[in-house]
Amino acid sequence: MSNVLISVKGVKKYYKGGEVKALNGVDIDIKRGEVVVIIGPSGSGKSTLLRSLNLLEVPTEGSIFFENVDIADPKVNINKHRQKMGMVFQHFNLFPHMTIMKNLTLAPVKVLKMKKSESEEKAQKYLERVGLGDRANSYPAQLSGGQKQRIAIVRALCMEPEVILFDEPTSALDPEMVGEVLDVMKDLAKSGMTMVVVTHEMGFAREVGDRVVFMDEGVIVEEGTPTDIFENPRSDRLKSFLAKVL
Repeated sequence: MSNVLISVKGVKKYYKGGEVKALNGVDIDIKRGEVVVIIGPSGSGKSTLLRSLNLLEVPTEGSIFFENVDIADPKVNINKHRQKMGMVFQHFNLFPHMTIMKNLTLAPVKVLKMKKSESEEKAQKYLERVGLGDRANSYPAQLSGGQKQRIAIVRALCMEPEVILFDEPTSALDPEMVGEVLDVMKDLAKSGMTMVVVTHEMGFAREVGDRVVFMDEGVIVEEGTPTDIFENPRSDRLKSFLAKVL
């Protein structure tokens, strides 16, 4: 079990008293250093599954083990575990009234009790890495969507997480900005970061994913290597999905 970072067991998420089954019995293990890409039609449960991994969605039933602790247990201090799980949202969620540097150092200083100078040095290093070394004193409103999303990835990295969860990180971007964000994510994947990515970018899934998971109607229909999923799909449901998106 030691190389399994997250283990999802029998997770269900129901709304409206069980009328809406967003997740209907999901089991999946995510290993350290693995890039797992989750694809599927809108409303298939992809984002609900991703948001359940750090309990932004609390499961109706089932267990989610993170570093062998069931974080779905109400007795567990979820904030302690969330510190090790970076999250990158569709809409950046940067604080508009703070400079980029302040956005990046706020959590490390407050939550990890890091020295301000140390957190700023680390943030600057990551900014250089994503090609935004000159934007530390800018405000979010002065950046393009692609730049904001790269900053959001840096913000996650500044907490030195064990895993980063990406919830459709490019779907709110203009098409010409998608590539710059995907390039940063590819670089992260090469560095060995554990990543779980919900995306509509099939090229990214094929090129970067170690494993691709296809969901529909709240369940995992099929999973495998990118070659398995894109070149040898087994289920009719996956075949019809790929026919529409490729």
